[in-house]
Amino acid sequence: MTADVKHNIKDKEQTESVPLLCSKRWTLAYCGVFGFFFIYALRVNLSVGIVCMVNDTKKESANQTEDETCMSNTNVNATKHEGEFNWDKSQTSLLLSSFFYGYITTQVLGGWLSGRFGGKRVLGIGVGITAICNLLVPVAARWDYRSVLALRIIMGISEGAAFPSMHSLWGRWAPPLERTKLSSFTYAGQNLGNIVTYILSGWLCVHGFDGGWPSIFYVTGGGCLVWVIIWFIVVSDSPEDHPTISKAERDYIVTTRGKLQANKDFKVPWLAVLKTRAIWVCLTAHVCNNWMHYTLLTGLPTFMKEALKFDIDQNGLLSAVPYMVMVCTSISAGQLADFLRKKYLSTTFTRRLFQAIGFLGGGSCIVGVGFIGCEHRNAAVALLAIAVGFEGLCYAGYMVNQVDFAPRYAGVLYGMTNMVATVPGIVAPLVVGALTPNKTQEEWKRVFYICGAFTLVGTIVFGGFAVGELEPWAKMAPDMEEEIPPPNSEDDKEKGHKDEEVKKKPNDNGHINSAMVFSTLELSQDD
Repeated sequence: MTADVKHNIKDKEQTESVPLLCSKRWTLAYCGVFGFFFIYALRVNLSVGIVCMVNDTKKESANQTEDETCMSNTNVNATKHEGEFNWDKSQTSLLLSSFFYGYITTQVLGGWLSGRFGGKRVLGIGVGITAICNLLVPVAARWDYRSVLALRIIMGISEGAAFPSMHSLWGRWAPPLERTKLSSFTYAGQNLGNIVTYILSGWLCVHGFDGGWPSIFYVTGGGCLVWVIIWFIVVSDSPEDHPTISKAERDYIVTTRGKLQANKDFKVPWLAVLKTRAIWVCLTAHVCNNWMHYTLLTGLPTFMKEALKFDIDQNGLLSAVPYMVMVCTSISAGQLADFLRKKYLSTTFTRRLFQAIGFLGGGSCIVGVGFIGCEHRNAAVALLAIAVGFEGLCYAGYMVNQVDFAPRYAGVLYGMTNMVATVPGIVAPLVVGALTPNKTQEEWKRVFYICGAFTLVGTIVFGGFAVGELEPWAKMAPDMEEEIPPPNSEDDKEKGHKDEEVKKKPNDNGHINSAMVFSTLELSQDD
């Protein structure tokens, strides 16, 4: 038996002994999914809370005659609730968009801080600050709405580093063949946060303590602080730093992942990035998707109340239904996309296909909602659920596209596109407020037309020009070359030369195949 065969058997036995579901990397995933649950709970709780915070009974009475049919279908036993504040439409729209004024500022900075000081600290401290600000919202609201505005901006600043921090952690913790399942499981927490917060907030508005709506912020903020404590106790920045990780798991992660470049030596080829078509196509899709996403995320409970005439108890539950569908489609889309890439389709075609279906399907459904009156409001809810379900396909489209064409720089590039794509979070709620002063179905129809236009643009750009292959400027980063140990024997030298030829061999489109690069790295590290 040759030395190579013995080495492979040893590696196989080591891999089989590595823990899985009870491993430290999956412990990070469990903490991460609850973390993103609270991150989104604190982000969207105001969307439902503001419905029962604002007293607009007088404004609704002027339009009550035209809605008599819809009002007759409303649960007559529903609890009547008059809000505590007399904020107008422009003020509520500003409050809903204020979070994103801060959120846009720390995307790229969050990625750099995570690389410099560790994702554990950046994420934990940021979410902790967000939780404290959230707990102060009831006091601030009863003082002056502008103090709520300031708190929401601070929350956005502290949450802006969340995704880059988690990307940084998975760059250190996730073995190459487990990256998709670990990251997709973690980020499923954001949709779960939407679901639970919408349902819980609707119930607390009516039945909660301290007047109802304040309990929304106390419950979500208090729960988040408990999570922050657990996060700092359980999580470490890397497997090398974890005090209780098994040797088998640590060796497995480090061996398959490879050596990490020193933080001080990490450099992004910004000029090459800005000249690359792939990043601009990905950015366009990100912006187009986020317009519809943030329009619904911040405005869906308001639409349910103003146009569909659901009472507060029903509002929270029904606003959560679309995100229940999105959880299913986002998880299944990733599995199906990987299957198609492995068996039938190229990465480029797969990305374009899933994103185009998501845009066209979601855009068509959201436009259709505008033509459904409150007398058929259950059909409108169903169509909204389908629209958001189509949005879940983006997890097999633009959301992972940076990993395809520049895996080494994916975290920084995601922060870059997400920073620009936060602009819809700022502008969309303001547009909704400006277009719906009278809160009628016709006014909301115009809001949905704009969403449809953005999805059409995204379909044309991403569906026609997206790139799924490794870009030339990302194919041979200096740190990748340093990860390959020098050969120690004549056989190793010959093998090393062959590996270099494999890495440099272009595919039919002139790009370097990313699978070849990672396979070569892993083989060299095993030697």
